[in-house]
Amino acid sequence: MSDITRRRLLQGSAGAALLTALDTELLGDAAAQEQPKRGGALVYAQLSANRRAGGPSNHKHPYFTVDANTKPIWSTPSWVNPDLGWELEVATKIEQADDKLNVWDMTLREGVMFHDMTEMTAADAVASFDYHRQNAPFARQIVKVEAAGRHSVRFTLDAGNSEFPYVLAEYNSPIMKAGPLETIGLDGIGTGPFRIVSSDPNRSMILERFEHYWRRGFPYLDRIEIHNREGQQESALNGLRAGQFDAVLNIDGRAATQFENNPNFAIEGAKGGYSFVIQLPKHPGSPFLDKRVRQAFAFAIDREAIVRVAYSGRFGWVGNDSHLMITDPSFVPRPGGRDVARARRLLAEAGHPNGINLGTLYWSPQLPEAGRYFQVLQQSVRDAGITLALEERPNDGYIQFRTGDNDLTRGNFHKFAMTAVGSRNPGISMFRMRGAFVESGHWRGPEHDRYLALYQRAMVTADAAARRTIYAEMQSILHEEVPAVLPAGGDTLLVRRRHMRDMPYHPQIWSIRFEQIWRA
Repeated sequence: MSDITRRRLLQGSAGAALLTALDTELLGDAAAQEQPKRGGALVYAQLSANRRAGGPSNHKHPYFTVDANTKPIWSTPSWVNPDLGWELEVATKIEQADDKLNVWDMTLREGVMFHDMTEMTAADAVASFDYHRQNAPFARQIVKVEAAGRHSVRFTLDAGNSEFPYVLAEYNSPIMKAGPLETIGLDGIGTGPFRIVSSDPNRSMILERFEHYWRRGFPYLDRIEIHNREGQQESALNGLRAGQFDAVLNIDGRAATQFENNPNFAIEGAKGGYSFVIQLPKHPGSPFLDKRVRQAFAFAIDREAIVRVAYSGRFGWVGNDSHLMITDPSFVPRPGGRDVARARRLLAEAGHPNGINLGTLYWSPQLPEAGRYFQVLQQSVRDAGITLALEERPNDGYIQFRTGDNDLTRGNFHKFAMTAVGSRNPGISMFRMRGAFVESGHWRGPEHDRYLALYQRAMVTADAAARRTIYAEMQSILHEEVPAVLPAGGDTLLVRRRHMRDMPYHPQIWSIRFEQIWRA
C-alpha cells in the first residue's frame, strides 16, 4: 500500500487501530510502537517560493518567509487545521462581541515567549495588527485594534465577518514583537518552535529549536535547514536521492509516482491544496468583455485532460471557476462539463463563426507542473476554434508583470495571465472574485453586484449551513458569468525519507506544523 493511499484512508477514518495496523503493514511492529524522540535535523528543499521575493532588508519578516512555511518561526492567534476548520493557537478565546459580527474579542495565552525571551502581550498583538491592517489584504477590514487588558484585544471591523477567525490564521497575521510600523517584524523574532539563525534571501534559511516554545515538549528537532529550489524539481529530487535533503516540498503528481514503490521514501499529500487562476481582462477592446467568449473558453477546456497529464490522474482535481477548492464543503461542481459544440455555438453568436485568437496567455513556473498544465489547455481549446499563444515569464518580477500598472482610471490594465492560489476559507476565497480585484479581470455589471450582495449577506450569517447555501448561489453566478477561469487544481505533495516521522502535509503549505516532526 502506498503512503498516499494510507494518508487518504486515515483522513476518512478516525480510528487509532487503523493507524496502528497500517504502520505495522508498512514498517513492522517496531515502527508502529516507536515514540517520538528529540534531536537531529531536517533539511528540506522547497519548490514553491514566495513571489514577494524578500531582499537583504526584509528577508526575516514573516511576509517573506513563506519559503520557510511560516509556522516554524511565527505563531498566529488561530490555526487552520488540515480539514480546513479553524482552531485556537496563541489565543485562548476568539469570539464575536455582538450579533453584527463586526466586533471580535480575543484573549491571548499567558506566558508565551518571543525568541528574545520577552513575553507576548496585547501590546504586541495591537502593534502587529496595526501593521497587518495596512499591509495585508485580508486584514484591511480591521479599522481598529485595541488592548482591553494585558492579554485581551478587541478588533473592530468595517463590516460583519462571520469567518473572521480565519483571517487571524493567515500567514500574514502573525503576532510580532511590538515596534514602529517601519521596522516591526524585520528582526525575525517570533514565538514559533524555531528561531532564525541565518538567512540567505531567496536561497536558504537555517533555524534552531527554541527551548521556551509555548507548546511544552515541542519541538522535537534541533535544527531545520530550508533550501529554495523553485523551478529546479529534478535537481531537488536528485538531492533527495543522494541524501542531501530529507524531504522535498511541493512536488508535482508525476514526480510523486517515481517514489511510490521505493521503500526508502514516503509520499505525503493533502487534497485540494491549490489551483491556477486565469485572469480574463475586460478592458476596452478585449474579447473577454463578451460573456459568450468567456463561456466558450470555459466550455472548451479539457479539464479532465489537465488532471490526467499534469497530475497523473490521481493528484489533481477539476475546478469550478471559483476560488474554492474541491475539499471545501461549500464547493459546487461546475455543471455541464466540457462541451466543444456549445463553445463553438457561443463563439458564433458572439460574431466569431470561424473561431477566435485570444492572443498571448502568460504563465510562470511557480509550480513544477505549470508548463504541462498550460500546454494541455492550449491544445484542448483548439477543438473549439480558440487559439492562443503561451509565453513563459520568469518568477522574479512576475506579479508586477502580471498586474502591471493596474489603474483603470488611466487606461492601464493587467495581462491575460495565470497565477496560483492556495486553499482558504470560503469568505476569503469568494471575495477574491470582486470586481475591484485583478483576478476577476475587473468584472462588473448587475450579476457582479448581486454576487457582492450575497457575499455581504454571508458575512453576517453566523450559521455555517446557511452560509453554504449562499455560497452555492454565488458559485452559480460564477458558472454563468465566468469572470475568471480556474480549470483544475493540484494536491499539495511532499516526498520524505522514511527516517523523518510525523510529517504530514497540509492543504495550506504555510500551515504545516513542524514542531511535531521527528527524526528516527
